[in-house]
Order: sequence, then C-alpha cells, then structure tokens
Amino acid sequence: MIPSRNIYLLLLLGIAIALLLANLFNINISIIVTLIFDIIVVGLAIWDGQAVKANRVTVTRSPLHRLSIGRDNPVILSVQSANKLAKIRLRDYYPIEFQVSTSILETTVNPHSSEEITYTVHPNSRGEYRWGDIHVRQLGKWGLAWHNWQIPAREIVAVYPDLVGLRSLSIRLALENTGTMRQARRLGVGTEFAELREYGIGDDTRLIDWKATARRSRPLVRVLEPEKEQTLIILLDRGRLMTAQVQGLKRFDWGLNATLSLALAGLNRGDRVGIGVFDKEVTTWIPPERGNYQLSKLIERLTPIQPVLLEPDYFGAVTKLVNQQNRRALIVLITDIIDVTASAELLAALGRLTPRYLPFCVTLRDPQVDKLAHTSTEGIEETYTRAVALDLIAQRQVAFAKLKQKGVLVLDAPANRISDELVERYLQLKARNLL
Repeated sequence: MIPSRNIYLLLLLGIAIALLLANLFNINISIIVTLIFDIIVVGLAIWDGQAVKANRVTVTRSPLHRLSIGRDNPVILSVQSANKLAKIRLRDYYPIEFQVSTSILETTVNPHSSEEITYTVHPNSRGEYRWGDIHVRQLGKWGLAWHNWQIPAREIVAVYPDLVGLRSLSIRLALENTGTMRQARRLGVGTEFAELREYGIGDDTRLIDWKATARRSRPLVRVLEPEKEQTLIILLDRGRLMTAQVQGLKRFDWGLNATLSLALAGLNRGDRVGIGVFDKEVTTWIPPERGNYQLSKLIERLTPIQPVLLEPDYFGAVTKLVNQQNRRALIVLITDIIDVTASAELLAALGRLTPRYLPFCVTLRDPQVDKLAHTSTEGIEETYTRAVALDLIAQRQVAFAKLKQKGVLVLDAPANRISDELVERYLQLKARNLL
C-alpha cells in the first residue's frame, strides 16, 4: 500500500484542526483528537488499498518480436479492468540501455473494458536484452492509497538491424516492380528478350524485329528487360574506423543496415547476392544465392557481428573474393576513407578488381563533419574546427578521384542516408545495364 496525495492533504487538515482545538480548548484535547483523526485516516487508507485486491486490473504485454536498431519500436500494454473504475500507473522494466518515450504510463479504464497503452523504445546497439516485470499501481475507490504489485513478464528480446526500414523498402520495391519495371520494358531498356509488340510512335527503330514484321505484315518491336541472375557481392568492413559513433549508432551498424537494404534490392531484382565481412581477415563469408530464403539467412548470420579495433586487410578480402567468384559481378565494398595515404591499400585493392569485375566503393560520411564545414564561424576555436572539417572533406575527395581514375564507382553519403542512396544507385546501375 502506497499513500496517495489525498492522504497527505488529510493529514495536513488534521494539523490545522489540532491548532484550532488548541486555541479553543487546550493542548491535551488537541493531541487526542488529532491522534484519533490520523488513526482513522490511516485506517481508511489501508482499507482502501487492500480493497483493490478484489478488483485488480489485468495487464499483459504484447509479444516483443525482433526490435530494430536506431528506430522507435512500439511496445503495447493491454489493460483489462474488472467491475470497478480503475485508475492505474504502469512502469514496464525495459532494458536500461534503451531510450524510452515515457517511463511512467497512466490511464483510467472504465468497468468491464480494456485499453491499450503504447510507448516506444529506441535501442542503439544490437544484441539480446533482458526485459523485466510490469510494475502496476492501482488507486483505491476513495483515492486514499495505491495498491502496488508486479506482474511477471520477463523475457529475452533481440535487437536486430533496421528491419523496419527493410519492410518499407520491400513495399517500395514491390510497387516499383509494377510500375517502373514495366516502364523500363516499354522503353526497351535491357538486354534480355521479353516479348514482341506492335511498333508505336517514339519506339527505337533499332528494336524492330524484321522477320516477325514480315510474317505478321505489320511492324513489331522487341521488348527488352534488364538482365536477371547477375551477381552482387557486398564486402562489409568491420575494422577500426567502423567502430566510431555517427548519429547515435556505430558506423558499422549504418553499414550493416545498408548491406541488408542492398541485398534485399538485389534479391528483389533477381540477382544472386553474397556477403563477406572482414577485418584483418574475412570472418564471415556467405556465398551468393537467390531467393527470399537468402535474405533471412543473411539477417540471422550478420546480426551477431560487431565491429572490432583491428585494421582491415583489403587485399585479403579482395583475394578471398577473387578465389570464390569467377564470374563477373558487381562488388560493393562498404567502408570509410580518411585520405589517400591512409587508404592506399584500399585504393590498390579495388584497382585490382577492374576490369574483370565492376567495383563500387561506398563510404559513410559523418553528417556532423559536413555541418561543421558549412557553418560560418566567428571565434578562433570554431574557425580552426571548421578548417579541420574542410580539410577532411578535401582529403576524401582526393581519394575518391583516385578511385574513379581506376574505374571504380564511388558513393559517399551521410551515414544516416546511406541505405536509401545506395539502393537508388544500385537500381540505376541495373536500369542502365552497366554490369
């Protein structure tokens, strides 16, 4: 039993009565009356709190499935009342590592009714976390005391990469398959034959099938679609630079989200997708395959991986790839670049992939550096900080220029937007048949 605010107000009222009685009569009468009054108030409070036991609400937490890192994940608590009006306060013992929208939940539930209360948790690290019980307080009928108890609800919950973003991307790709891909076929973009149709104004005359035209006595054009069953291999760096925090997440987590988004887009477009994760050696290798099962396997295999404070061996990763993949493929390497000197091995390793493969270097930029570089300053310290930020950006641009000279595709985007920009760039490559 926990006293409510009304108890303290009544006890203050008892003090006022005691002072009044002391002035009207004497101090002994005042003390006796005050003690009787306080005993009655406390007794009523205990009775009020104990009476709640017969009308406790029922609280259940909806099953917590896989949570997404860096997202506001909703948690739903269902409250079922008995035959009395119930005013309650809830505290769900979520992992202390999570950010939460609100820690104390309050509501009033009508008799014989139910209500859902939702709050959100925001995890910034992947892994398994222990969820605790649900702490419930229910106010008594007279509003004098809270009845306090806990509902067992312990469970282990796993935090995965950005599954919410993957679901949104899956819907978007499905919609594009019914629109954009049809448009691409109508324009004759692609290399694989799809069908024949009548010639229309604006069609490329080079696509006219003259044999079919002669047989049908009317002009027919070949409809082409982007080639399927190509190979996409993603190399994800988990070395020292990927341990840095960017926008609340490790750079590796942003890279992992981008890796899975790109894998989903590749599988959706019919490509064979494989992934390698490396530091000073290739620690994880998932051979390229097609189908929805491959995405599930990628998620389960990649989720437990964490970045390490080791320098990455780009040559070793590329050598492993060359030995495993003989056919031409789009090779996407997700990492970070400081300058030409520090990234000399990366530049040489990617240069080795051309022209047999199509190498694509993806780097995750820190938006805070961009902000510092493009914010005007007045003080000396701020000016020095801006100069350093501008120098970092300039050094990166020199490294990217070296990569482009070697025939390497380059994408340098803010870490918090890398997934969307990478998928968009991949779809453009597919539409233009660069692979």
